[in-house]
Amino acid sequence: MSDTLTAHALTSDTVTPAGFEPYGVVLTPMEDGTPFTAEEAVLDVSNGIPRFYLMHLEDKPATFVRVTRHLETTQTLMAVGDVEWTIAVAAPGIDEPGLDDLRAFRIPPRTAITIRKGTWHAGPFFAEPSMDFVNLELDDTNVTDHHNHRLDDAFGVRVVIDGE
Repeated sequence: MSDTLTAHALTSDTVTPAGFEPYGVVLTPMEDGTPFTAEEAVLDVSNGIPRFYLMHLEDKPATFVRVTRHLETTQTLMAVGDVEWTIAVAAPGIDEPGLDDLRAFRIPPRTAITIRKGTWHAGPFFAEPSMDFVNLELDDTNVTDHHNHRLDDAFGVRVVIDGE
């Protein structure tokens, strides 16, 4: 990322179901046999072939210049292991999010999130050298359903999330 960009600070909050509701749902462990919940109902991989895989990422400090959205599917993410991670989001329904539309959340260990269709996102970000994530989306999400908005081009900034 260019040093000519202005750093735009974004404060992160620990994710809560209420705080994350505009962007998706928070999933935490529940007892086996627990009835189906409204949180689980957000999941939608009906527009293609579901892809459930382990995604390996390296060197992802909490700074970015681009947000992405998927219009055809939800996306569920959870870190493998007991490590906190961070994601930035902006609500679905916004054509091109502004800096004031962005929120950042710290995701505690043993917690997954399902991102609503159309939710803008950047990350996952983490302090570790590398991490693995469980990822559920469609088989062609990153080929045919990967819509980007460049914050560096639009605003001349790189976003830096605190605490990382």
